[in-house]
Amino acid sequence: MEPPQLGLIEQSFNSRYSNWAREALDELPDNFTITDPCISGHPIVFASRGFLKMSGYSRDQVIGRNGRMFQGPNTCRRSVMEIREAIREERGVEISLLNYRKDGTPFWMLFRMTPVFGKDEGRVIHFVAVQVPILRRRQRRRNGEGLCDEILSNSCRREVCSSSSVELAGVSAADSDCRALEIEEKCEASDTEKQLAATAISNVLSVLTHYSESTGRLVCEKRFGPSLVSSSLHISLGRIKQSFVLVDPHLPDIPIVYASDAFLRMAGYARNEVLGQNYRFLTGVDTDHSALHQIKQSIQAQQACSVRILHYRKDKSSFWNLLHISPVRNATGKIAYFVGVQIEEGSVDRHGLSPEMRQLSVVGSIKVAVRSSSMSSSSKSS
Repeated sequence: MEPPQLGLIEQSFNSRYSNWAREALDELPDNFTITDPCISGHPIVFASRGFLKMSGYSRDQVIGRNGRMFQGPNTCRRSVMEIREAIREERGVEISLLNYRKDGTPFWMLFRMTPVFGKDEGRVIHFVAVQVPILRRRQRRRNGEGLCDEILSNSCRREVCSSSSVELAGVSAADSDCRALEIEEKCEASDTEKQLAATAISNVLSVLTHYSESTGRLVCEKRFGPSLVSSSLHISLGRIKQSFVLVDPHLPDIPIVYASDAFLRMAGYARNEVLGQNYRFLTGVDTDHSALHQIKQSIQAQQACSVRILHYRKDKSSFWNLLHISPVRNATGKIAYFVGVQIEEGSVDRHGLSPEMRQLSVVGSIKVAVRSSSMSSSSKSS
């Protein structure tokens, strides 16, 4: 793992939870991992002791890797796609999945995953994935022809019958058949195993919620606050380094639903202080109201506009903002957002581009990101 990636993974966990969170999670008996969808590659940022023992990997071999490292040649592609869709749609999923241990042996497990939301931002912070092995059971009974082994792995079932004179050979054949079943036939979890997974999820979320209180960056199981952008779009927008915000014209008072890091640095606000606010919160006593009226008219007319407007930072200092606003359409042509790109008057671009060219470049990148995200969503629902 590259040092920058390792730093992001450490920050992903440490910025949200207190130092005692890892120790508390390690005391849980459950098999689970925690992943961060906002880091490129959606890596694992925590793996429980139970999971490491079950999979045969060390923690160093797992942290920073994507969960697909546990898949193998007989892992169902359809099941994998179902998990990916759940991640894109930021929802939970429960599915039987064939995974592989470090030594290459396959095993069926119940995979249950749920998103963890930042309470202030409303966006997905992490995913918790619990893995419960689906246990194999054997029952033996006699029928009219001889001894019969009934191999059960919940929904996986096969009978291997033999006469009493070849009983040992029958048992050996049963073991072989059951190993084949583990790969060839999908196994469904029992109600007990499903309850174990649900309890494990609850335990992990309880720990994360408790230890997020110490940092003041609360997490929760359900999304609160305004309707924000999806995690996949959030990742794409995070690659754009200029100052900009997205507002949602379909929500009351047209709130900000995304703010770039550069915008937060320029304005001096934390993200949770910005999301859900109307863009006019940057105005002050000397802000020209004709500029505000021009912005309002452009949104109503669904057109782009550029204005020079006096804005105020959190510390009450003012700056002249060269603001460009443009509608952003999804793949169906419907306006999904408006983007506002800010350039502080007097700032110099290192590439020598004019403010207008810099703004148009940002708008173009945002339009591509939104269109790609909406195309992905529509293809999943079709």
